[in-house]
Amino acid sequence: MHNFSFHEILFYVLEEAVTLTESKMGYVALYEESTGEVLSKAKSLTTRDDLSIGIKESIEKLDQKLLDDVRMISMSSTLATNSIVEGKGCSVGLIVIGRDFDRSIPVDEYVRISGGHTLSGKEGEPLDEKAAEEFLRSVHGKIDGLAIASYLSVRNPDHEQRVKALAKRILDVPVVCGHELSSNLGFNERTVTCIMNARLIPIIEDLIDSVKQVMGDRGTNAPLMIVKGDGSLMSEKIAMERPIETILSGPAASLIGAKILTGKEDAIVMDMGGTTTDIGILRKGNPRLEEKGAIIGGRRTHVLAAEIATSGLGGDSRIIVNGDRFALTALRVMPLCIAASKWPQLEERLREVAERRSRPTPESMDSKSIVQDVEFFIKLKDLRGMALSEEDRKLLEHIRNEPFSLKEAGDALGIHPFIFNITKMEEAGIVQRIGVTPTDILHAEGSYVEYNRTASIYGVQHQAKKLGMSMEDFIAFAKQEVIDKLASELLKELFFEETGTFDPDAIGKDLMTKAIKGGFGLDYSCKIALNKPIIGIGAPVSAYYPQVAAKFDCELILPKYAEVGNAVGAITGSIVESMDILIRPKPGENAVSDPKCFLFAPFGRMEFETVSEAVKYAEGKASEILMELVISEGAENPKLEIERIDRKYEFGSGYGADALLETHVKVSAVGKPKQFRSIEKTSYYSDLKQAWDV
Repeated sequence: MHNFSFHEILFYVLEEAVTLTESKMGYVALYEESTGEVLSKAKSLTTRDDLSIGIKESIEKLDQKLLDDVRMISMSSTLATNSIVEGKGCSVGLIVIGRDFDRSIPVDEYVRISGGHTLSGKEGEPLDEKAAEEFLRSVHGKIDGLAIASYLSVRNPDHEQRVKALAKRILDVPVVCGHELSSNLGFNERTVTCIMNARLIPIIEDLIDSVKQVMGDRGTNAPLMIVKGDGSLMSEKIAMERPIETILSGPAASLIGAKILTGKEDAIVMDMGGTTTDIGILRKGNPRLEEKGAIIGGRRTHVLAAEIATSGLGGDSRIIVNGDRFALTALRVMPLCIAASKWPQLEERLREVAERRSRPTPESMDSKSIVQDVEFFIKLKDLRGMALSEEDRKLLEHIRNEPFSLKEAGDALGIHPFIFNITKMEEAGIVQRIGVTPTDILHAEGSYVEYNRTASIYGVQHQAKKLGMSMEDFIAFAKQEVIDKLASELLKELFFEETGTFDPDAIGKDLMTKAIKGGFGLDYSCKIALNKPIIGIGAPVSAYYPQVAAKFDCELILPKYAEVGNAVGAITGSIVESMDILIRPKPGENAVSDPKCFLFAPFGRMEFETVSEAVKYAEGKASEILMELVISEGAENPKLEIERIDRKYEFGSGYGADALLETHVKVSAVGKPKQFRSIEKTSYYSDLKQAWDV
């Protein structure tokens, strides 16, 4: 197995429907579908080094009697998204056929061979199978997955299919082809999608195996579903073949959950977690999708996923005071209240800092370099192969079992604290920073208390003293900063939706500022009203969202069970599999009423005497493939949805018939997952005895 560090995972279970979840904030819930009630919920701290620990702890806090009636497990996850953004994953080999690609995305082993096709699906040049075989034998034992991308494979997948068959004979690793993931043009985007998918396969396998291990240990017999980025569901088997489709599944599940919990089909959904705030829009009951393909890690993919605006603002965002300046940063830190619950000795040390005379902070230091007196560090893991100074190694040993501030560690080790390269170690994930966060602000205020409130009070008192404020004034100021930033991020998303771009000039910024803060200028003021309600998801939703909604004069809905809205969305989705097929007239046939044509589909390229024949065949063949697929995934009584769109060139009146340019046929099979109807004493997971190290 692979030793990856996972975090921000969502896990759910259904009883007739019961849903069980372990999220960013560690929430779990049992949800009854027939009544729409959350029967039991709990939470535990996320365990980054071993996912199964956090899941097990969460499950043990639930009503154990209800767990005996679990009928289905559904899971959404930010694992794929985070792994891509953080550059994690397995070793991947890449074979590109017929053309090179943008080499900015890293691969471990790479070769370009001749081959590929034309826009009409004809062979551009012969496939060099000998070169493919030589490469495959050279990477045997060196890679964990293989991606194959051929030029214009969406017009003819033959070369990708032949190389995949060859790879299956030589390698014992997952193999994925570009045409299996997308039917859209765009060689670079399709190749990127293919590489990312191959890199994610072992990661998603480890995640699924870990979940199954936990459920197997307690004898729970239930099938496992995974949420896709568009909010629909897929089976674990398909997820291990196409893990790239799970990107943004967490935010997508929150959108679906918001609809289920409120009954609203048109709304703005704001989901505030520990790391980020996700903003998405519901239209006619469905998440608005990124039709060009989701952008992950700064790269465009061909993955259909919910269009989500993500702001680096969450309950665990770092709050710093630099001189007389207050800053709310995107860096995620562990809140003081949580840290002091785990290490009670921190409370007394924070009291000493709060009572100490505040020291000035050098103004020249940026937000990364600056370290607050109330910030502490704990070692997370060892990182082999990373070059560290002797001083840094001593620090890591000192903070192995207990967090210390850099000053405390420096005094104990006889090393000046500025010598420690804490930024490097933090970015590498070796250490975890502990500090003041919006969660601590709410704890100090007393409006939301889950952990050690006293620790939060001491930390907030210290920061307030540095700004010359009372604690009460500092709390009000900090909350307003959070509210204003949430409002700003919401406006950015709505402006982008209206215009398709967001590049505000000074006037635009001024309008936004006036709209958010309610300020009046010399000659004008500005107020923006929203036409849709805001639905708040996450916990605690009541701390900031009312003030955000008030700024925009719109309805705010804070549903019951808002903190587990993601879980509800994950369990109430449908299994959906789709296929896009393109039909184009042969050259010179466009003006014919029912022309001869080419058909381009994932199952191959074909020729037909008429478009009518091609459409009939496409609908029948795709329906057969998709119905078989969704039934194998566990869909019950699936239905077919068929859409045909003809693109024509209109000559205008008096010129006869219009010319057919192309016909698009989209076939979808949709069905609710079939739940187990009987409880078995033994689980089909019970043979999984290995303790998976994730």
